[in-house]
Amino acid sequence: MTPERAPFAVDTPAKRLLFHTVRIETELAGGGSGTGTAFVVEHVHARGRTRFVVTNRHLVDDVVRGALVFPLARAGQPLLGSRFEVRIDEFGEAWHRHPDAAVDLAVLPLQPLLEAAAAQGAQLYVQPVGTDRLAGAAQLAQLDALEEVWFVGYPSGVWDQVNALPILRRGTTATPPAVDFEGRPEFLIDAAVYPGSSGSPVFIRAADGSGLWLAGVIAAVFFREEPLRLTPQPVPASTALEAVGAEMIDLGLVVKAQAVHELLHDYLRHWQS
Repeated sequence: MTPERAPFAVDTPAKRLLFHTVRIETELAGGGSGTGTAFVVEHVHARGRTRFVVTNRHLVDDVVRGALVFPLARAGQPLLGSRFEVRIDEFGEAWHRHPDAAVDLAVLPLQPLLEAAAAQGAQLYVQPVGTDRLAGAAQLAQLDALEEVWFVGYPSGVWDQVNALPILRRGTTATPPAVDFEGRPEFLIDAAVYPGSSGSPVFIRAADGSGLWLAGVIAAVFFREEPLRLTPQPVPASTALEAVGAEMIDLGLVVKAQAVHELLHDYLRHWQS
């Protein structure tokens, strides 16, 4: 836990983007460490209201120990520069994966983390994305083929360490969001996606003026491995960059937000039935 500073007013949509995310720090089973991005969603369902942490499954597979880094709160606002690490042993086993192994998403309920922090006298600040703001087919159908996107996370592990803030970035869609790229519930963005960007939420402003929608989650980046050969690969943990012997071409693959809905419903069926 770090010393407290003055609260930071989260009073605009852009400022809220800064606090949707959670920093992931991991120790891998094969040695080494990594950094990635997660974010918090709040889902209203038949039994009530539940908040979850969402990230990529490739960020939690083969991880022996990990931590989620949150800001502290005071008077309902975040304290800039404050941070609290919720450490989780057997990190990889704590996550619930999407039932389709090809969908690179995993989820963890938030409440046990809040309780663990509270037991140590820490109040965590979370700014969830309501699942009513997850773009479905109707919202995506309103979008043009080329739209500006915003995403937030920890590219190459970079963040504002003094203020404990993530990095905001933007780009454009590279394929129409309403169309399933290569027949899968995904689309591409033209943006600088780097190691550590895995799990970053991607937002698009609605054409009808209704604000930002969560359009999906960054899961992979395209590499040029040799002339005329391009392959999408999971965005590696930040410290694995040296192991990537190929050139990234600034095309990121985004899992559509509908897959987050599917994952939450699957979790609720398994654990609250």
